[in-house]
Amino acid sequence: MRRRTMQILDKGDQNDKPSLWCDRIITLVILLSVGEVILESVDFIGNAYGNELKAFETFAIIFFSIEFLLRFWSSGSRYNDSDWKGRKEYVMSFHGLIDLISILPFYFQFLVPGLNLIILRILRLTRLLKLSHYSTALEDLAAAIYAERRSFSAVLYLLSIAIVASSSLMYYAEAAVQPDKLASIPHAIYWSIITLTTVGYGDVSPITVAGKIIAAVTAFLGVATLAIFSGIVATSFSNQLARKKAIYERQLRESLSDGILDEKEVQLLESLQSEFGLSDEMVAEIARQVKYKK
Repeated sequence: MRRRTMQILDKGDQNDKPSLWCDRIITLVILLSVGEVILESVDFIGNAYGNELKAFETFAIIFFSIEFLLRFWSSGSRYNDSDWKGRKEYVMSFHGLIDLISILPFYFQFLVPGLNLIILRILRLTRLLKLSHYSTALEDLAAAIYAERRSFSAVLYLLSIAIVASSSLMYYAEAAVQPDKLASIPHAIYWSIITLTTVGYGDVSPITVAGKIIAAVTAFLGVATLAIFSGIVATSFSNQLARKKAIYERQLRESLSDGILDEKEVQLLESLQSEFGLSDEMVAEIARQVKYKK
């Protein structure tokens, strides 16, 4: 029962209808609860529908609390030798911490009456991260950054040099004419970051000719650095997907080596598809390639 409960709560495949419906219901409640937190911040909506929003928040807390308890209980089936090993693994995992943080603000209001309500509202928005149960986007991003960590380190190093150099030059060029906005190099670092990231708020702008030249060069450096950064991220994501497809294709070839797919092999392939977030179209294309190469 615990193992089946865990299967239903985890991301389901196309053949497991209860799990698919569970995924949809949880996703819907997550989106509605985040929407409720956002709408609550609008004064006229909060004043007009405050009771309804609070009622839904109470329902969401009960819903997510039951979900957390079920995940905690069912995770004990991960290991045969120890129930608490699986439960500890779940609670200390990213998903477990997000599930816990998403419900804690409600209970903190009773335990710590003087706690800042703004902080509690912000913590409630972490519920949006609960969608990572059903999407590998965050895991793919973390894996992509880790796989290209040397490239990211090199870009961050270049960016750090650009920030320190441009802010120092801007300070010496503009401090005399804008002492209130560029009183020190740390003040100029803010301007440098805003310029390098091409945000350009406009609250600090160069006045002198030297300052304008420095600003133009800094802007070009920012475009170039961000282009390199974007290229690394895009390439890393592409490589991540290619690796997943390669693993799935290798497993499919091994499963078809004897000419048939038994039930265990089918379940393994479906599990890989679900874990890697591969669409049915991707899987069908991989199967066609394997068949063609044979």
